[in-house]
Amino acid sequence: APAAASGGGPGTGPGAGPGSGPGAGRAAGPTGGSCIGGDIVAKVPFAVVIVVGGEALVDLVLAADGSLAAHLGGGPYNTARTIARLGVEVAFLGRVSTDRFGRNVRSSLLSDGVHDDLVVTTEDPTTLALAELDERGAASYRFYIEHTSAPGLTASDALAKLPDDLYAVHVGTLGLVLEPMASAYQVVIERVAGNALVMVDVNCRPVLIDDRVGYWSRVREVLRNTDIVKVSDEDLAFLALCAGGHLTIEDVLALGPSVVLLTKGADGVDVVTARGAEHVAAPPTKVVDTIGAGDSFGGGFLSWWHDERLGRTDLADRDLLRRAATFAARVAAVTCERAGADPPWRHEL
Repeated sequence: APAAASGGGPGTGPGAGPGSGPGAGRAAGPTGGSCIGGDIVAKVPFAVVIVVGGEALVDLVLAADGSLAAHLGGGPYNTARTIARLGVEVAFLGRVSTDRFGRNVRSSLLSDGVHDDLVVTTEDPTTLALAELDERGAASYRFYIEHTSAPGLTASDALAKLPDDLYAVHVGTLGLVLEPMASAYQVVIERVAGNALVMVDVNCRPVLIDDRVGYWSRVREVLRNTDIVKVSDEDLAFLALCAGGHLTIEDVLALGPSVVLLTKGADGVDVVTARGAEHVAAPPTKVVDTIGAGDSFGGGFLSWWHDERLGRTDLADRDLLRRAATFAARVAAVTCERAGADPPWRHEL
């Protein structure tokens, strides 16, 4: 369950101050407020916000021994909490219910330091996921989504909430699948592409994807406007099925991303760019379960990139990518050592 300690207020995020926009790179100066060549330099009094879009829901976790426990969850929800716990200003853009579960979701976001200004409220009940754990602690999912909170986000609601000045947007998981929110986040990404850093965590949920051709068509269009894409080896295999039976990392890069983070669980991660691949090993870990591990990896990567005041142009630096992935792997390892999606705070690293 999320801890109750509060994150820092405005001005406390690492890399605070003008010139920390993603397009500016390490050499960004203090003259902001303009967009030059697609690179934004924001003029704001604190760290430029990261916006995380997608679902916030409740995981009903069925353990191998038959016990059942409820955890607040959803991939993007976990990513937002990770970023906040690591000390970076972040806001959650999504639809949250006014029911008891939804109030708990919102309260936990705030307690971890996630801004809730971009939350869209609804009286629809909270979306539910049943996560079944095997003997290794790995989770498989079933979802209860009809007429529930998360999927109903519209493009008009999302754009109305979207801030003008952003460092980065992170979208993924069911935010690429369920309508109308999948279309809403696609519009958001198209709106910020070229100005803000865009990271997508594909995080496929095959049980919810009946139209594989349509799903691949959406993912393909989203990736055309993406800078960083995170996929697991299982994700890549499923995307290959959706794409007609064959899809390589090179094919993904050819769509537009600068870097693909191919996560392989205990076998670490491959950091792949057009210049080649580099492997980053996973730290030795005593796994309790893997819930939220990939989400916290993505949050850790984006947080490190922000802390170092890096931008879109810096994605060509393989050494920086390796260092960011190494940090992200540490964040994911700590998450695996605890029950449920409970990402680490900065001081725990």
